Amino acid sequence: MKIGTASIIAGATMAVAALATPALAQDTIKVGVLHSLSGTMAISETTLKDVMLMLVEEQNKKGGLLGKKLEAVVVDPASNWPLFAEKARELISQQKVSVVFGCWTSVSRKSVLPVFEELNSLLFYPVQYEGEESSRNVFYTGAAPNQQAIPAVDYLMNDEKVVRWVLAGTDYVYPRTTNKILESYLKSKGVKSEDIMINYTPFGHSDWQSIVAEVKKFGSAGKKTAVVSTINGDANVPFYKELGNQGVKATDIPVVAFSVGEEELAGIDTKPLLGHLAAWNYFMSVKTPENDAFIKQWQTFIKNPKRVTNDPMEAHYIGFQMWVQAVQQAGTTDVNAVRQAMYGQKAKNLTGGVSVMGVNHHISKPVLIGEIKADGQFNTVWKTSGLVAGAAWSPYIPESAKLTADWTYPWVCGGCEKPKF
Repeated sequence: MKIGTASIIAGATMAVAALATPALAQDTIKVGVLHSLSGTMAISETTLKDVMLMLVEEQNKKGGLLGKKLEAVVVDPASNWPLFAEKARELISQQKVSVVFGCWTSVSRKSVLPVFEELNSLLFYPVQYEGEESSRNVFYTGAAPNQQAIPAVDYLMNDEKVVRWVLAGTDYVYPRTTNKILESYLKSKGVKSEDIMINYTPFGHSDWQSIVAEVKKFGSAGKKTAVVSTINGDANVPFYKELGNQGVKATDIPVVAFSVGEEELAGIDTKPLLGHLAAWNYFMSVKTPENDAFIKQWQTFIKNPKRVTNDPMEAHYIGFQMWVQAVQQAGTTDVNAVRQAMYGQKAKNLTGGVSVMGVNHHISKPVLIGEIKADGQFNTVWKTSGLVAGAAWSPYIPESAKLTADWTYPWVCGGCEKPKF
């Protein structure tokens, strides 16, 4: 009887081991990818999904992370803002991802923010945004307003001698908050209210004829006028087409865009748009060894030598490097340990210089302004002499000017008042 029992136990143990072996073999570190692959934002976000797959594949070729392979878990929130929150919860609670790279619009980020804070997970957000936020669960690798919007206005004011301003945006939090900051900044520089025109349109807006006509009329007052565009997604295609249709040239009314890069221009006839501008922290046309290697790697991965790169792709490239380094430093994917290891992480950016993660969860970045060329690329016409540290809170909004963000001990604070000493 004893022999029989021992045999049964041994057999059961072997059976359990046999079942466990495949599970162990499949043990991976899951990386969530939360980008719209359909809907109005797919024009911009699909590429970011693809670049994350490339970065995960590259890391696995290096041996993975902590002795395990990385596994990308991709979901499609379909440009549906409440669905972003549902998909984020699915990634964290059901898929058990260790980190998430995702979102484009600020409304999607605002949608998922409570989920990441409730479940204590990490989001790497790769797109320029309006600032006025610092969460312990988000690392912002895109530009804050002081790394894009403010330098762009300074350039137009100082180099282009612009005195009249059209602030045109999609109707949601990023354009409205950015324009609130810009309006305050312009007025602090002596610009009068009557020299500022503000216009908002819904996502996916397609009929730009009357709006472009209004812009032309506003710019016909004998004062140098510019458009500062926070128009997002596929609405940019008919907007730029209508500029061309109505003969709005950069020499007359230059447009500087914060959400139009190489990917968006790939679907537009750029010849009528020569000389219009974009402000970013990266352009594909910048010549550095790092950028040349990145472009080659991307086009090889995507199997298309004509595919372009853009700024948010670089932001994911930097954020992913920093996360990998933080996990290696912490020796674990535990969120609290990785977050602590993120502070001070450094990564080479693709346009020169080394980005550093600050204690406010924003990175330092160079600022570049480029002119649209006929081939859909940008010619850099201005850049900062060095890297600019991202500011979570704008000094041009009175209630924000007194705030600071420092997530290291003893502050543990994303929006508290600055110390009095």
